[in-house]
Amino acid sequence: MPQVAQQLLHDFPEERFYAFFGAMGVGKTTLIKELCAQLGVSQNVCSPTFAIVNEYADRMGEPVYHFDFYRLKKLDEAYDIGYEEYFYSGCYCFTEWTEKIEPLLPDHYLRIEIVEDHGVRTLEAQTVDASQG
Repeated sequence: MPQVAQQLLHDFPEERFYAFFGAMGVGKTTLIKELCAQLGVSQNVCSPTFAIVNEYADRMGEPVYHFDFYRLKKLDEAYDIGYEEYFYSGCYCFTEWTEKIEPLLPDHYLRIEIVEDHGVRTLEAQTVDASQG
């Protein structure tokens, strides 16, 4: 997993918004933990299932935001946490259960889909730029 995180950060150096998609237990949180480690986060990284968002600090002291939208019942709940302040901060944002807030995604982000088939996990990462039409 460290190599996967390192490769993502290397291949997409300008990306700050990582939108994760995949079934429960496929490894989204595990990969986010490793991305945070690669960024120099020293705090314990865990899924913010109840808090919705956790904030960490990278090696430079810059915020890193980790979201888990699993428990969202309606889109308005994302408005209640002030998602725009986070999403458009220019800081790293890692989102789990992104499909629940897809209409709120920024125009540009890195879409990471993890799929498991018979015990084999595959990862597809691609930039999405809705502003390009």
